Amino acid sequence: MPTTATRRILITGATGYIGRRLKDRLLQRADLQLRLLVRDPNRLRPEVRQRVEVVQGDSFDATALQKALQQVDVAFYLIHSMGSGPDYAARDRRSAEQFRDACIAAGVARLIYLGGLGRMENASEHLRSRLETGAILSARPETLQTLWFRAGVILGAGSASFEIIHHLTQKLPVMLTPRWVTTRTQAIAVEDVLTYLEAAIDLPAAGNWQIDIGSEPTDFRGLMQAAAASLGLKRWLIPVPLLSPKLSSYWLMLFTPVPYSIAAALVEGLKSETLVENDHAKQLFPTIVPRTLPQAFQLALQELESDAVLSRWCDSSAGEVCDLSPPADPKALVYRDCRQFALAGLTPARVFSQLCQLGGAAGWGGYDPLWSLRGVIDKLMGGVGLNRGRRVPAQLRVGDAVDFWKVVDLRSNKRLLLLAQMKLPGKGWLEFVIDDDWLIQTAHFFPKGLGGRLYWYLVMPFHALVFERMGRRLLAQAAKMPAS
Repeated sequence: MPTTATRRILITGATGYIGRRLKDRLLQRADLQLRLLVRDPNRLRPEVRQRVEVVQGDSFDATALQKALQQVDVAFYLIHSMGSGPDYAARDRRSAEQFRDACIAAGVARLIYLGGLGRMENASEHLRSRLETGAILSARPETLQTLWFRAGVILGAGSASFEIIHHLTQKLPVMLTPRWVTTRTQAIAVEDVLTYLEAAIDLPAAGNWQIDIGSEPTDFRGLMQAAAASLGLKRWLIPVPLLSPKLSSYWLMLFTPVPYSIAAALVEGLKSETLVENDHAKQLFPTIVPRTLPQAFQLALQELESDAVLSRWCDSSAGEVCDLSPPADPKALVYRDCRQFALAGLTPARVFSQLCQLGGAAGWGGYDPLWSLRGVIDKLMGGVGLNRGRRVPAQLRVGDAVDFWKVVDLRSNKRLLLLAQMKLPGKGWLEFVIDDDWLIQTAHFFPKGLGGRLYWYLVMPFHALVFERMGRRLLAQAAKMPAS
């Protein structure tokens, strides 16, 4: 593919785990002009929106696709519908077909897709969908070149696989493990994935390629032992035949940040080997040498320890667990619990800075046992629970997960709106507004049926304890902050 002075690159899935990182990497190149197709532009940082073209829409929106692909040289397809309901495979097929045809109609020269390693004959439903997507995107080689990268477990701070392995090795010195820990795989560091994807833009090769990428072969037991070694821990893994996929999913749900739906999909995929089946990566990219497992884990830990996590597995997904529901007008909601706290001379900036530190290890301003109990109940009901934590301790952006909340609106020194993602008989929001000399804290709840209404009245006594303490503790902590 010939190079030109400036090429236009389209990234889909730019608010997802890989897409966010790829976007930030490509923004460092002066020879590329980036365009992003996103459902919600507010999930992009303001400084990013100033440097890229943004088209609002998705792969099911023909008008948005046509606009997004105009004069595009290379398009990245980083979309999948895992967790979006029982019809996600059909949605994936339709999305891939529409995107491929739109690329052809727009004259796109190259399409780059990141899918999964594995074989169709023994693949899980999720992996089969990823393989089908790659086949659909590659189906018109006479009119569109497709580079189809296939990766197994991706190791990086914030990835679902890394967080599962990291949490298990941290919390459990002895693990009774299911048989799937002996399934063979080839993991790869997220930075190596990004290096391959970026290099694919400039690849001179013609024709379609299926490119398998990964480091040394191992199994999931080997991955956990490598993780333990990187943490300086000794762990014992004892395989037992009694842990069914369903029990394994509950086990992962309780000890790691992922909810049951994600854990179940991942466990289902662990029955399939994910090994590199061709040497095309070495042929096409001979200068790229993937990191070893110890190097991959060390890099991920460094990112965690320096609070430099750029993206997490729940940044973007078509699923209810990770995606943002459009916030309803709070004034139209049925129930509200509103409390006001005087700033008492504190500046809005100091109060807002403290607001942005809620959740995770810092907690929620008191009554931590009640919060923990609610998190455990949510996990047992198949929700996300509290141990999802947050991306970094002191900063927020729209789309960030904060325990079982999600940031849906963020206005500096003025407003923070959190969407409840715990299991509820309705929809809930927690809103903080800084207005003149007051911090206004409001819990909004839109009940579903009689059960929702009963729920609201049952939790009201706990609101009186928890939310009152939260507001007062926020201001007390803000008062202790050093003056900037």
